[in-house]
Amino acid sequence: MVKLNKIYTRTGDDGTTGLVDGSRLPKHAVRMEAIGAVDEANSALGLAAVALAPSEHGEALNRIQNDLFDLGADLATPAGEGDDFSPSEMVLRIVSPQVEWLEKGIDALNANLEPLTSFVLPGGTEQAARLHVARAAARRAERAMTSMAATEPTNPQALAYINRLSDYLFVLARVANDGGKGDVNWIPGANR
Repeated sequence: MVKLNKIYTRTGDDGTTGLVDGSRLPKHAVRMEAIGAVDEANSALGLAAVALAPSEHGEALNRIQNDLFDLGADLATPAGEGDDFSPSEMVLRIVSPQVEWLEKGIDALNANLEPLTSFVLPGGTEQAARLHVARAAARRAERAMTSMAATEPTNPQALAYINRLSDYLFVLARVANDGGKGDVNWIPGANR
């Protein structure tokens, strides 16, 4: 259980921040970029969830927001020697059932959508536009996480989760656009 009595600690005044294992990193480190990008995606999801509440889709976004806190904890816990990224009482990791839940959600949402005939512009309804902002933020988080993974051991399930999340948000944006009927199609070269 997390208990925060004091919001500021002054320990970061030197430009570093603490990780779960007690180590400290510069706030500009690649790991911190990934954690920050996940936080931004979570904030964008909160804005989308408000637009979809109360509904099953708003509740799904709240669930995903919780998963993104799990993802942040995963990223804030560097892999130890021989770490296979298994969760434990002391270490929170993204696990395959979280990824599978997104995949099942994508399949269920996509089943009733109009087929795509074009790339779609990020817009339509306000709900869809907010979901597209969250999708773009999730993609930025994915880029930051894959940058981290290029130099540091990273949980493969965490990478799969952030990749599926943007797909989920894209499909949910189409649902919010009247099942795809309200999608705004890209017209290549339309303004030449």
